[in-house]
Amino acid sequence: MSVIQNSTIKALVDNQHNFFRTRVTQGYEFRKKHLERLGYAIKTHEARIHRALKQDLGKPEFEAYATETGICLNEIALTLKHLKDWMRPRRVKTALLAQPGTSNILYSPLGVNLVIAPYNYPFQLAMAPLIAAIAAGNCVVLKPSEMTPRTSEIICNLVQTNFDPGFVEVVPGEVEETRILLSQRFDHIFFTGSSRVGRLVMQAAALNLTPVTLELGGKSPCIVHRDANLEIAARRVVRGKFINAGQTCVAPDYLLVHSDVKSIFLKKLANRIILCYGKNAITSPDYGRIVNDNHFQRIMGLIDPARVVVGGTSDPSQRFIAPTVMDRVTIDDDIMQQEIFGPVLPVLEYETMDDIYNIVEKLPAHPLACYVFSNSRKVQNTLTANIQFGGGCINNSLMHLVNHNLPFGGVGLSGMGAYHGFSGFEQFSHKKAILKSSPWLDLPMFYPPYRKKLSFLKKILG
Repeated sequence: MSVIQNSTIKALVDNQHNFFRTRVTQGYEFRKKHLERLGYAIKTHEARIHRALKQDLGKPEFEAYATETGICLNEIALTLKHLKDWMRPRRVKTALLAQPGTSNILYSPLGVNLVIAPYNYPFQLAMAPLIAAIAAGNCVVLKPSEMTPRTSEIICNLVQTNFDPGFVEVVPGEVEETRILLSQRFDHIFFTGSSRVGRLVMQAAALNLTPVTLELGGKSPCIVHRDANLEIAARRVVRGKFINAGQTCVAPDYLLVHSDVKSIFLKKLANRIILCYGKNAITSPDYGRIVNDNHFQRIMGLIDPARVVVGGTSDPSQRFIAPTVMDRVTIDDDIMQQEIFGPVLPVLEYETMDDIYNIVEKLPAHPLACYVFSNSRKVQNTLTANIQFGGGCINNSLMHLVNHNLPFGGVGLSGMGAYHGFSGFEQFSHKKAILKSSPWLDLPMFYPPYRKKLSFLKKILG
């Protein structure tokens, strides 16, 4: 694919700044109309989108709908239901010193936004921030992933046939196009991807003092305590880990299992994997593939055959890696030094809470997610309070993502900023503070000369 010229991209971004200055994006009817248009386009092209996801990632149609198109349609429906209320000014209390007056927060659009999408959920993670940005009254330049070319082509066609390029535009391409985009002046950059690339995005944004939202990754622990319902835990760990062939930023990255139940839990995991994908998962219609050869080789390099207790087989011609569980893993092993982002689940054991903290805290980044399986409220509350992570579940995995009333985002090296539902609208908005004072009453104490006024001011502020 030829590189889009710097001047072309600059003209495109300038066009969006000019479009935003017309202020047409700020009205409720404009936002509503384009959200409805996007929803209609997704429904109309749903079958094509699902075929593209199958070609790029081997996604079964159920996963394509549940994690890509369906979740986007649900986000649009929720946004349309609440948008008018979200746009209303929020009344807040007015301090005594500012009386008489009223105070409001106005949600104002940020302007022209760059959204850079990843490959693992290439449709959903392009559309979800786009939905939030449109709802908040912004213009958007969208950069889909070059690693999923068929889905990126669908995104280009969908956007370019439904939106004015001054409002929403897609820039396809690879690393060079991304570099050129990052050199432009945007009002906000929304990036989903690896921490390594996130650092580059933040460095580029700093040159223009552009605010960023970074949705990154991290090694997300899944803790199975000795009092957990092991059957339910096995079901929900397998689903959360092996959906999309493990290429999920909030998938359980590794298991921390209490030593008392580790042996029996590993057997339940093995049985559950067979129930879901059969004894030979390469023949399962419900199991995906790795996105490209480079990632296939990277993931295979993390597998130690001597420690595999489930799976371990592969087929490079199909970029297939079987659902794999590795036991007797230590924190110093290669597989614990990077986010796996594939269908390999290392297992470590613990005996005390301090064992858990020592493992989680020695890893280089705060987890993006954390999952706790336990029937003890004390254990649940202790672990969720004392481990720093972006978000997570108790007695489940991944499902916090489907509740749009919960913000989704990381902390520390796993990201900054959050979205979904109102949190997404808020992320793409500036909270503009407005104090409206009375023109009829003007207290003299705030004007010079200040003689004998200080003691009264201290009484008010004290």
